Amino acid sequence: MDLDFTDNFIVNGKFSLKDFSTEYEGKLSKDAAKKMLAKEKEKLRELQERLYSDGSKSILIVLQAMDAAGKDSLIKHVFSGVNPQGCAVTSFKTPNNKEYAHDFLWRHYTALPEKGKIGIFNRSHYESVLVCKVHPEYNLNEKVWKSVDDFDNEFWENRYRSIRNFEKTLAENGTTIIKIFLNVSQKEQKKRFLERIDNPTKNWKFAAGDLPERALWNKYMSAYEEAINETSKDDAPWYVIPADHKWFTRVAAIQIIIDAMEKMDLQYPTLSENQTAELADAKKQMKSE
Repeated sequence: MDLDFTDNFIVNGKFSLKDFSTEYEGKLSKDAAKKMLAKEKEKLRELQERLYSDGSKSILIVLQAMDAAGKDSLIKHVFSGVNPQGCAVTSFKTPNNKEYAHDFLWRHYTALPEKGKIGIFNRSHYESVLVCKVHPEYNLNEKVWKSVDDFDNEFWENRYRSIRNFEKTLAENGTTIIKIFLNVSQKEQKKRFLERIDNPTKNWKFAAGDLPERALWNKYMSAYEEAINETSKDDAPWYVIPADHKWFTRVAAIQIIIDAMEKMDLQYPTLSENQTAELADAKKQMKSE
């Protein structure tokens, strides 16, 4: 079954969250999705090998979502089959003093994937227009601004422009960018939070600050909607995937990633005549042992 998740979930033109469901509404069953995921992981592994051997391009996958939307489990289930030498995950937490001493994009530049590799940002540079939009006082830690009154429309427009320019530069220099928003409902988040509280093996996943942030749900949705509208471009598109069912989220994400990698036209290196002759000679020597 080949489902066109890329066209279904890509953001083109004016974006509104109400137009994107948190529920999967198609006919794919959970069992079929699990079988599809296993098959697609093999395809992803082969594409990663081609990316690594090609060595001229890289891929950056940006994952953003509300707490408990399934970012960690998506990374675990989708990328468990790839070669860890060619794939790196960076989780961005609250900036430290050294990071605050630089511009807001600095720490993200240092984590970018090398050519031939896959980089995964678990949260990303978008925190500066998401959590910092909901809590503008956090921007004062950069020590450039004196008051939250400084964070007007012009300030946010500059941030969006900086992000667009950052991503455009990456794309122009061989990095394919895939940005995925896991669109979970408030109802499903509540269910998953309660599971974390009730299950002793998941208690560590629940933090005291989760509930105050949950109370700001509408502000976060507004911030996400604006950020996606401002930054979903041809060279760095956003995909908004239903996240109320993790089994579906994973298979949709992997197909979006595979589709993007197939369009990169990745090639295994072509050997020169001398290299081909050397291989033939090596084969001859080993056979004569």
